[in-house]
Amino acid sequence: MDKHEVAAVLNDIGLLLEIKGENFFKSKAYYDAARSIELLDEDLEVLVKEDRLKDIKGFGKALTQKITEMVTTGKLRYYEELKQSIPGGLTEMLKIPGLGPKKIRTIYEKLGISTVGELKYACLENRLAKLSSFGERTQQKVLEGIENLDKYKGKFHFHEAMKMAGELIETLKTSKKVIRCSEGGSLRRRKETVKDIDILVSSDDSDAVMELFTGHSLVAQVTSKGDTKSSVILHNGIAADLRVVSDEEYPYALHHFTGSKEHNTAMRHISKKHSIKMNEYGLFRGDELIKCKTEEDIFQVFGMSYIPPELRENSGEIEAALEGRIPKLVEKDDIRGVFHVHTNYSDGTNTIEELIKACIERGYTYLGISDHSQAAYYAGGLSVDDIKRQHEEIEKLNAKYNGFKVLKGIELDILPDGSIDYDDEVLSWFDFVIASIHSSFNLDEDKMTERVLKAMRNRHVTILGHPTGRLLLSREPYRINMDEVFRTAAKENVFIEINANPYRLDLDWRYCKAAKEAGCKFVICPDAHRIDGLDDMQYGINAARKGWLEKDDILNTCDVADLSRLLKKAHA
Repeated sequence: MDKHEVAAVLNDIGLLLEIKGENFFKSKAYYDAARSIELLDEDLEVLVKEDRLKDIKGFGKALTQKITEMVTTGKLRYYEELKQSIPGGLTEMLKIPGLGPKKIRTIYEKLGISTVGELKYACLENRLAKLSSFGERTQQKVLEGIENLDKYKGKFHFHEAMKMAGELIETLKTSKKVIRCSEGGSLRRRKETVKDIDILVSSDDSDAVMELFTGHSLVAQVTSKGDTKSSVILHNGIAADLRVVSDEEYPYALHHFTGSKEHNTAMRHISKKHSIKMNEYGLFRGDELIKCKTEEDIFQVFGMSYIPPELRENSGEIEAALEGRIPKLVEKDDIRGVFHVHTNYSDGTNTIEELIKACIERGYTYLGISDHSQAAYYAGGLSVDDIKRQHEEIEKLNAKYNGFKVLKGIELDILPDGSIDYDDEVLSWFDFVIASIHSSFNLDEDKMTERVLKAMRNRHVTILGHPTGRLLLSREPYRINMDEVFRTAAKENVFIEINANPYRLDLDWRYCKAAKEAGCKFVICPDAHRIDGLDDMQYGINAARKGWLEKDDILNTCDVADLSRLLKKAHA
């Protein structure tokens, strides 16, 4: 190591010791040593070789040995062990402007947060602002810093990519040169995370369309530009490709570039059985083009029902389309109300009445309030007196807003032993109860499974929240036997939450079919902590559709009368 590398390691050691809460003077010794090394006029390797490091002011025996080890071996065992003793996400947080070691330690100790993704989610839940010495301004700066940190990572949350794609498509559609236009790839299939953006356009003037695309204000860099395809990097770091085809080719290209690769391979296998060649340019019987004006026409050629883009993952959709078994997937307009909404009674931003008005504006007829329970001290969990006060307010608001129903709910923490907050009397006050895991994620599979099963067996629990505990691109699901969870949920009449927050999208859509086959019913929840969080419902609907779910599979497609009956049945 040269002196700059050695100084960087010494500085890192000081930061890591601060994060661990060690005496500041211990950290300061490493900071001072790093500065001294940087300011050296002599060659560091010569000083080590001649054993003259000890002559530098402040360099004792321990520090001299560490620097010698780095210079002679290129590494430092103490440094590596120190890094191993601290969650890696904490050191990554140091890259966020405004977050020093002391604040990171506070976040870790007070909120149990150990990754940047968890920190971002906590900011969106308004939890950081409530910490001493933080506040809303610091929370916003941290959130902005995290978003900048995320720019150049390899994957992006669906909603972030879709927002960019939507702006590009909106601009393209304003051009008279564009005939048809759509996103393609994993965006069109509504995958929860994506690597890039694919856009397809039909036009008779590809040059004009390419100029419009590459000149868009969202574009930071043009990486290639051609007659049929151009590629760019957007300001948020995501790559975007535009392909331009003739309008005659558009249906075939749209199907092909929507994918998935596995779906396309399966479709080509079907086409071969019909002696038809299938590619992005068309369907060909010999040299003859089989004319299709839409994607629906393509499927009809093979005697198949139309397969919605969300299902094109080669997970049984081909067989279902051939047999006429494609489900009528749930639609946005099917949703009648929302559950799992937090208010300013706990860690939400808005009042109950503000949320009622926002729900009415969105066409909903009921709202399931579910603030955190008292075990969630980190999120301002409700005491029994808080619950009484909230329920009194809800009753007054229900009388005020005729035709709209506010349901009394709570989000309980599932404790490590599977127990939940409050006694039976208090739990009986609620219209519904969500039980979720918010801590102790590292239990082994058997213990985690039993923990969740025990909570679901409590007769007051209506909904299992955060079924796998994942945070997309940040925290892996906890180890749990989902088959056992589904069997117990079906037996106990517990609804499985599809958490619509785009940083969660938990339940994973890949589990939906198995859960449905086990007899489970679902509820799509925004897990909203502010009014605009209500609009996350669309992401949960996307996940439900990818999971082959229909209107009747989902609790909040019911009207108020049927809802009351189903909730009573769940509590029976």
